Amino acid sequence: MSINNYLSKSDPELNNLLEQEATRQQEYISLIPSENYTHASVREALASVSTNKYSEGYANRRYYHGNRYIDEIELLAIARTKKVFKGAFANVQPYSGSPANLAVYFAFLNPGDKVMGIEISHGGHLTHGARVSFSGKWFQQVPILLDASGAINYEKVEADALEHKPKLILAGVTAYPRELDYARLSKIAKQIDAVLVADISHTNGLVVGGIHKHPFDQGADIITSTTHKMLRGPRGAVIVTNNPEYAQKIDKAIMPGLQGGPHNQQTAAIAVAMKLVDTQEYRDYVQQVVKNAQALSTGLLSHGFDLVSGGTDNHLLVLDLRKFGILGKEAADLLEAGGIVTNANTIPNDPNPPLKPSGIRIGTPAVTTRGMKEAEMQMLVDWIKAIVIDRADPGQLRQQVLALTAKFPVWE
Repeated sequence: MSINNYLSKSDPELNNLLEQEATRQQEYISLIPSENYTHASVREALASVSTNKYSEGYANRRYYHGNRYIDEIELLAIARTKKVFKGAFANVQPYSGSPANLAVYFAFLNPGDKVMGIEISHGGHLTHGARVSFSGKWFQQVPILLDASGAINYEKVEADALEHKPKLILAGVTAYPRELDYARLSKIAKQIDAVLVADISHTNGLVVGGIHKHPFDQGADIITSTTHKMLRGPRGAVIVTNNPEYAQKIDKAIMPGLQGGPHNQQTAAIAVAMKLVDTQEYRDYVQQVVKNAQALSTGLLSHGFDLVSGGTDNHLLVLDLRKFGILGKEAADLLEAGGIVTNANTIPNDPNPPLKPSGIRIGTPAVTTRGMKEAEMQMLVDWIKAIVIDRADPGQLRQQVLALTAKFPVWE
């Protein structure tokens, strides 16, 4: 039976591809930290009639008529976002995380200004000042680097900030397994009159679920966050602040500065996701995400794996595979052949190029959504060891993975 009744008739070729992708998601285990499964109600909102309306501008200040209900949808998404993120102002129109960060740059910086962020090979994001990104081409990055232990040296960060005086500190991670010290970063930012932006796209669930300290409570000026990943919403983003002047600058940066009409179906789905996040069920979920990450960490260390920073405070781990004589891409290929999906990832000071990195990155949001717990994490640890260290046949592993995924249907 087709999952898309209309699509199966109008475009059976594409419908077949989507059905195959649905099967793949069920039969493979996703350990990619930035992946997750959306609730069926989020997908319904994404496929709703709200996609038909053009709504350039903001609620009650549109350039087009006919937005009565779209305005109410956006205002609902804003209200729920402010509650979840504990902010006074929220913009829910960014198309995704990178455009959200671009809007912050556009609001507060001029081309050539300095921005401080974690260097990408040390666990930061492209939009935190990487040279291949707009953030590194139009602005000067003052890089935050990990020390020999795989941790951030905040004394070094402070010294670099005082020397170079960046106008904006963009604090966020994609592959750094430790909690950021926003209080320390806020103190540094205040010394140089810089704006502190907490990009919590990868740790948003841990923040709103009370696992990590809230950036606003620690002195951050602005929060940017995607709405997918651990939040299990649509592929969008939000920008939140408690500063009314900053809120005005951000709104103007989004529209008319960078974007035209918002994606109303995305806004509607954000509203749904924020309602689902604001529950005890969700808080229990993120608690288990961390427990599962800790179980992976303990198990991998027991098998002799080297982990960047020696473990994790959040939902992800980065495995340094050099001593096993295998590169991250090869390991990820073998694991996928066995039914476990990861991503090749650089390690700090990686001797190999980005397309052939020395590590892999894994995380627990998706497997936790499926209902897996510590016992299943131990199974995953043993399978990763079998492939990476013992060089077992992935084909033999595949059947075991299929047996496990059959017990944990993709969450609806």
